[in-house]
Amino acid sequence: MKHDCRGMIIIENVIEISSIKEPDLQVYTSLTNPQLRLVCEAEGGIFIAEGGKVIGTALETGCIPRSFLISKRHIATFKEQVPEKWSNVPIYTADDSVLQELTGYKLTRGMLSAMVRPKLPSLEEVCASAKRMAVLENIVDATNVGAIFRSAAALEMDAVLVTSSCCDPFYRRAMRVSMGTVLQIPWTWIDRGEWPEPGITKLREFGFKTVAMTLSRNSIPIDDPALLSQDKLAVVLGSEGDGLAPETIAECDFSANIPMRHGVDSLNVAAAGAVIFWQLRSK
Repeated sequence: MKHDCRGMIIIENVIEISSIKEPDLQVYTSLTNPQLRLVCEAEGGIFIAEGGKVIGTALETGCIPRSFLISKRHIATFKEQVPEKWSNVPIYTADDSVLQELTGYKLTRGMLSAMVRPKLPSLEEVCASAKRMAVLENIVDATNVGAIFRSAAALEMDAVLVTSSCCDPFYRRAMRVSMGTVLQIPWTWIDRGEWPEPGITKLREFGFKTVAMTLSRNSIPIDDPALLSQDKLAVVLGSEGDGLAPETIAECDFSANIPMRHGVDSLNVAAAGAVIFWQLRSK
């Protein structure tokens, strides 16, 4: 055991936090998600992975950890699970009460890691081998974005496209709710000003038909044979409140709905996504 010049207790690469104001901890304490995207810009920015499942998936998929922040009660188990190649990455630790004060929220899973954002594929690369994909337009709630990614990965969507007005899928809560599937299913951004046009035209060039999920009267049910027969289909989901923009609906090849009963007009966008993905999966 030794102490550094700032009074931190260091055991090998485990550093016990003595102050929440340490500069090395800024990525966990004071940087917003947009600021994290600009950290170490040459490497593409930083994201925060929360929980053992998400951290494990991130490491398995090749993400590079910059540091770990682990509750004391998890430290022994965590050190046993870290791959040897990352055994020298700094592990900051403290009691749960200190970590909550530091981060501003309760670490229900007791583990965080600051990781370098992986490079995303191009639109062309995402579309090249996909048959079914989800397109997210202006979905701003992190929980919904994470849940949609999890459903898309589980229910046979091949890829996800995200418009620039959406919540960042690498946002801590979105990543946690997705259970790490943001790192497993191919996805990329649609650049600002590229949606709905020329984005939809580009999808057509790759052989995709687009279906706008909407409550409009002229929409067809999601079990319509016209949808099920498509070789390549992109399912377009809209914002939590207003749904898809009228210009997006007008540009899409189809408009579709989930038939409802008992006077219910719609489902939460994440729940709707799961139903749609299962119904329209490639047979």
